[in-house]
Amino acid sequence: MRLARRKVRLATERMILRPPAHADFRAWAALRRDSMDFLQPWEPVWASDHLSRKAFTNRVYWAQKALIGGTAVPLFLVRRSDESLLGAITMDNIRRGPAQAATIGYWIGKPFAREGYMLEAIQGIVHYGFSVLDLSRIEAACLPDNAPSRGVLEKAGFKYEGVAQSYLQINGRWRNHVLYASLRADRRGRAEAG
Repeated sequence: MRLARRKVRLATERMILRPPAHADFRAWAALRRDSMDFLQPWEPVWASDHLSRKAFTNRVYWAQKALIGGTAVPLFLVRRSDESLLGAITMDNIRRGPAQAATIGYWIGKPFAREGYMLEAIQGIVHYGFSVLDLSRIEAACLPDNAPSRGVLEKAGFKYEGVAQSYLQINGRWRNHVLYASLRADRRGRAEAG
């Protein structure tokens, strides 16, 4: 089963979700560079070599190791119509045993934001997590003022669960995050976000 995870390839209506490859470097670096102002308010501070080939190569090796080890499922969002790289989504911190849970994180390039691509990607990876990985719970967290991220999680069926104080260091500051979760057998009613 572990080696099979290395070949993860998910199809959505408009995209293929697949692991990053060394050949993606130029497209990835250009999209991240061109979307820097759009992304940085919501992400950890970028290392000085963030956009370098060496840093990207390390990402690819990490992705391969994580897939083989079953600890994460890092995927690039590639548009079917023209093979453009749109962004990425990662199911990480996969916990087995009594938890059967994971956390997702994602980003989309500025030119492709608010076109429904991330909703497709979230729905695709959640389906994979529940049906293939046999997870019971998939979690996500975002900044309270990130209305687009909160909206896409809610559209994807995630429910608000609360606030984690000083959850992650984002853009150089420890920030509170709102927590969301999707459950395979969700019997909860609608939860109002605070």
